[in-house]
Amino acid sequence: MRIIGIDPGSRVTGYGVITCRGSEIGFITCGTIRMETETDFSRRLFMIFEGLAKVIEQYRPEVAAVEDLFVAHNPRSALKLGQARGAAVVAARQKQIPVVDYTPRKVKQSVVGYGQAEKSQVQEMVRVLLELSALPTSDAADALAVAICHANHVHATPFVG
Repeated sequence: MRIIGIDPGSRVTGYGVITCRGSEIGFITCGTIRMETETDFSRRLFMIFEGLAKVIEQYRPEVAAVEDLFVAHNPRSALKLGQARGAAVVAARQKQIPVVDYTPRKVKQSVVGYGQAEKSQVQEMVRVLLELSALPTSDAADALAVAICHANHVHATPFVG
């Protein structure tokens, strides 16, 4: 099974694609869609949608695992993050890919073993679990962690047939 993990952000959106067969996971690709210089927010949303649509078209994942919203202190930031997340979800659903959501705490618990883990701990565990030669950027690592979380969830869920 191919899984795309997505860490939505209004300025930087991370993505990571892995393969999962039983309890084995493998790295395919990861990266970021950067919109830091774009000032038009609607254009940034379109860049997220368009960028992820291209990644999905190229790597053809079977499921998209998206990091769910965390409680932000700034309501305006939370709204922007929610809209960025919506652009990511629509990019996946447009290609008929099911979308599953995981909270940041669940992702960290699944990958690091501790729900309050630091970003650097997530990066290092992603590097180790996927046997990467270098640390991915923090946004790409977060996206890969979401994909790994889903792989762990699928592997832990017993088949009922």
